[in-house]
Amino acid sequence: MAAEPSLVGTYSGRSKSGAGYLYDHILEYRVWLHPEQGAAPLTGDDDYFAAFAQYEPALAFSQAHKGAEPPVVLVRQLESINEPSPGIYQHQSGARIAEWQPQWLPGSKREPDSITKFLAAHASTQK
Repeated sequence: MAAEPSLVGTYSGRSKSGAGYLYDHILEYRVWLHPEQGAAPLTGDDDYFAAFAQYEPALAFSQAHKGAEPPVVLVRQLESINEPSPGIYQHQSGARIAEWQPQWLPGSKREPDSITKFLAAHASTQK
């Protein structure tokens, strides 16, 4: 569920995509709609999204509307893990907002020691 349901639908359509390995807050679930695939042309030919506070209504909406993608989740990351090249991991500080696949959420909520544990577990892969 969105951390602040009253803000659902107010976030920019532009965001990062994926990455970071961990998240701090769920902001909203999004269903992207594509007029060229049969969605209602509410913004002319431009793609647009419908925003939801919970996954289940977003999924139902996506299944009921032509031209809709499966839901994605917009997350805020206050700290994250950067992987500039395969197997190289770096602790990143600073807020970032990204769209994730909902299946990435379980086990990915950042705890105080999550990044330290992740980096220690992957230390042997560092080149």
